[in-house]
Amino acid sequence: MTKNIFNRRRFLRDLGLGAATLPFISGLPSLNASRAMTGEAPKRLVVMFSPNGTLPDEFWPDEYGDDVPLQLKPILKPLEAFSDRMLILKGVHNKIRGDGDNHMRGMSCLLTATELLPGNIQGGSDSPAGWAGGISIDQEIKNHFQSQESIRTRFGSLEFGVAVPNRADPWTRMCYVGSNKPVAPVDDPGQMFEKLYGGAQDRKHMSSVLDHVRTDLRRVSRKLSSEDKRLLDEHMDMVRRLENDIAAAEAQNDLVHPEPEIDPDIELVNDNTPEISRMQIDLLVNALANDMARVASLQYMRSVGQARMRWLDIQEGHHSLSHEPDSNEDAKEKLRRINYWFATELAYLAQRLAETPEPGGRGGSMLDNTQIVWLNELGKGNSHTLSNIPFVLIGGGAGFKTGRALDFKGVPHNALWLSLAHGLGHQELNTFGTQKYSLDGPLCIS
Repeated sequence: MTKNIFNRRRFLRDLGLGAATLPFISGLPSLNASRAMTGEAPKRLVVMFSPNGTLPDEFWPDEYGDDVPLQLKPILKPLEAFSDRMLILKGVHNKIRGDGDNHMRGMSCLLTATELLPGNIQGGSDSPAGWAGGISIDQEIKNHFQSQESIRTRFGSLEFGVAVPNRADPWTRMCYVGSNKPVAPVDDPGQMFEKLYGGAQDRKHMSSVLDHVRTDLRRVSRKLSSEDKRLLDEHMDMVRRLENDIAAAEAQNDLVHPEPEIDPDIELVNDNTPEISRMQIDLLVNALANDMARVASLQYMRSVGQARMRWLDIQEGHHSLSHEPDSNEDAKEKLRRINYWFATELAYLAQRLAETPEPGGRGGSMLDNTQIVWLNELGKGNSHTLSNIPFVLIGGGAGFKTGRALDFKGVPHNALWLSLAHGLGHQELNTFGTQKYSLDGPLCIS
């Protein structure tokens, strides 16, 4: 048990409060003495995934370099407000080879940067494979954070999903706590709410979480600084809004359209996926703001996913569209809409972080201290390429120089993960993933 957790629990005991109040006060600065003493804002990482490649001519800038103004192509236009806080990286390749097809290696080797283990899952025309053979970079960074008593958090990391199918294979998992140990994202906002706030055995109980702790929280409030009172009020307001949003979404069962011929349990996508996406992002930002975790991932669908995005007036499956030839203008226009929507969700995530003041009165916003990484398992869908993986970085968490696009012309993505780890304070990490691909060290992007 860490000193921070001990102090918070002693605070609860001394006031005669129930453990159910812990999620609401765990991130308050005055109850984190060691963090208050340093005065340092926490570093955070959020990884966002979208599948099936991008449209290179609609995504990549025309010019690259430190002194070239960043010009965004159509897919990235929703991110215009963050162009000065953005870093676009071209020429970063996934060079991991071995068993499995490119979708499998693209997905499960994306964050692990190491080969798939031998297995019996057959995909495409390549040899069968199993799970990835190493830890993913998000979990590596989480372990680094959790190893420091003064910044250890309740969960360490949180894995969010949006329309991720209820199946387990290398096409559906990108986060790994170790070799052969994938982590499943939680794609139900109600389940994630229960994980964060506990004690909710059913939806009726969940909807009364605040009522259950309101008296205790009033008693806590009298002992808090004005800054902590403000943070607690904002937390309670956010939880109430999330409760209402989750309840409303679950009441709309008629919006769910399973498509058994694709994935029996989910490769829907539900017509209320946009609402689910926003609830997951709100939960994610709320959890980070209250220091429940400092690492999070947000996975949209899966590799080879056939999501039918009817809210975009698209009836075809995403994966099928991504395989159409470049000459198919109708498919291109639909893929542009799909990737533009993913960029819109990323913009919402960045905006939520940008409008949330850094807790503890340190000044600035949470985006100033959070590194967002948006990525994909493929560079181009119809050619299954693992080169030129689209990497977009937003925020100041890792200290990278932003407002520019760089072309590294073929470096292994292992080097990017080393740069990310170093930027987030994990300086002792010298190689990551398959060693031969990280011997040249981190990328020069600071």
